[in-house]
Amino acid sequence: VQLQASGGGLVQAGGSLRLSCAASGRTFSRYGMGWFRQAPGKEREFVAAISWSGGSTLYLDSVKGRFTISRDNAKNTVYLQMNSLKPEDTAVYYCAATQFISTRSVVDYGYWGQGTQVTVSS
Repeated sequence: VQLQASGGGLVQAGGSLRLSCAASGRTFSRYGMGWFRQAPGKEREFVAAISWSGGSTLYLDSVKGRFTISRDNAKNTVYLQMNSLKPEDTAVYYCAATQFISTRSVVDYGYWGQGTQVTVSS
């Protein structure tokens, strides 16, 4: 599966962005999907994940209540709605696909998109 992330940009603290990740291939609905982020000088970290059906989600503690992951299997797309953004959310955001139902572990994801930059100004 090939992934294309989009929707990043520059936003003020407290603002919102919606990231999208479009997947190619007819088997999108068989994959768990995740969003990760990587800030300069830091390791890539898990942000959110969603099961193939959308019935199960996982979140990084610091984004719970602010970010929402969702998917539309008919459109082969997964979304990350980000509200109440903070400067510490600044990073390159990556979408990824896993053959597991849903997982926080970066090593469980075999397919990655190219990343989209999110910058939150204070």
